[in-house]
Amino acid sequence: MLFFAITDKGRIRESNQDYVFASDTGTGALNNLFVIADGMGGHLAGEFASEHAVQIVLDEIRKKEKKEPVPVLESAINAANAGIYDMAQKDITKLGMGTTMVAATFYDGHLYVANVGDSRLYVMKNGILTQITRDHSVVQELISSGNLDKDSEIAREKKHVITRAVGAEPEVRVDIFDVAYEDIDQVLMCTDGLSNMVSDEDIEKVLAGESKVKQKALSLLDMALKNGGRDNVTLLLIDVREEM
Repeated sequence: MLFFAITDKGRIRESNQDYVFASDTGTGALNNLFVIADGMGGHLAGEFASEHAVQIVLDEIRKKEKKEPVPVLESAINAANAGIYDMAQKDITKLGMGTTMVAATFYDGHLYVANVGDSRLYVMKNGILTQITRDHSVVQELISSGNLDKDSEIAREKKHVITRAVGAEPEVRVDIFDVAYEDIDQVLMCTDGLSNMVSDEDIEKVLAGESKVKQKALSLLDMALKNGGRDNVTLLLIDVREEM
């Protein structure tokens, strides 16, 4: 596989509260690991939450011996949740901080995905883009219940209000997804700085193109910035068909 990750503070924000980690070599119990996080809670607290949550996840995974990836990911994210929540209770300047998180690993013919919040993981297969993760947001809950149109003005205005985050509460529920390797050509992980600025249709068009991984990622970032760049933009693109 070949991958490329990039993060940008965007055109409006003064700082970058996103954080990304990517490795196709061993990280503790896992043979590969890809993580994206989008911090919240104010300027410094958001930056702290995303970076430190990912570092806790990495530390926890590095402690573990080889085992099934799902419990490894779940326990690591739960440890990050406890760590960030505890730090926030002890430091009033960080009270209320938290972070989204999407973590993914390829193992034994599958892609395992762990998700909290509204950062996303998509897969591309035969030119068709599919969102695998489900946003933990007020808007998504209303759409799922049939009480809101996804293209309405309210949906566009309130998309940033999330219902679940790492570190926001003493405990967190982690969603797990399992995608067969044979159902994947490309994987896109991103924060809402991309998904709120670039439509799924436009993302699909870019990924369906003939460009290499890096150029596709840079094209998506450029589109997000040209469309307003109202938030930090972070994305990680993996092409499982390409060799290093």
